[in-house]
Amino acid sequence: MNRTLELSSPAKINLWLRILGKRKDGFHEVQTRLCKVGIADTVRLELLANGHEVALTCNQPGIPLDESNLAIKALRALESRAGIKRGWSIHLEKRIPHGAGLGGGSSNAASMLRGCNELLDHPLTQEALLEIAAGIGSDVPCFLLDTTAADGAGRGEQVTPVDFSWKLPIVLIKPAFPIPTPWAYKNWSTSNELPGVLYAPQLCPWGEMINHLERPVFEKYRLLPALKSWLLDHGSVRAALMSGSGSTMFAITNTDVEAAALAEEARHWCGETAWVQATQTLSQP
Repeated sequence: MNRTLELSSPAKINLWLRILGKRKDGFHEVQTRLCKVGIADTVRLELLANGHEVALTCNQPGIPLDESNLAIKALRALESRAGIKRGWSIHLEKRIPHGAGLGGGSSNAASMLRGCNELLDHPLTQEALLEIAAGIGSDVPCFLLDTTAADGAGRGEQVTPVDFSWKLPIVLIKPAFPIPTPWAYKNWSTSNELPGVLYAPQLCPWGEMINHLERPVFEKYRLLPALKSWLLDHGSVRAALMSGSGSTMFAITNTDVEAAALAEEARHWCGETAWVQATQTLSQP
């Protein structure tokens, strides 16, 4: 019986994110398209032969290693649903920054559900895992799907696989500060657009790129609208947008060579405290 497993846990970008209004449960009704990209954490799992202890380690300082971590929440939810309690050794090798709008924690949680279910010999169906994932976080179900892209409805947790045929060169730029997702949504309805900043949909072959959360986030974090404007003025950029609730901005270029060159320029523009990566949207399996 296999007791160890290593899973790739990819980041995502939101090619669009529209807020339709606030719901009675306090969440917001959204329409979004999530697309997985080539930056990924690694989740290493070991099912222990004895005991019920769970040990979580991580290479990145500041990541919670207790029950507040989404990966542990996913494990506990799976244990509860399956009626199984075992001992685990878990390591998160993080490459996706925290508070970035790239779904790192959600992706880790989905990898936990998928990996633990496999090591336990599949006590739960995919439908059950998706149900659990929706209860953990709005982005988690997307990462359980085998497709590159998915459309999210409801609060984002109602996912539909999308046949995504584009392989887009992209540059991810995250300044040193994180942005709390609840804060961004809370301030959406009372926020205003800044003059001279493009908020309108950007018409692309893969859809209309727009993010309604740019309005509250840009109002407070003025580096981000300046960065978006700089990217849109760059000759190699087809479109630029904030991912999720930020703070990551991403730009889509025509070629990988252009993306690499833009990433180098962005490092100089933002300063050495920014996290900048050139990558691609993942290929359709």
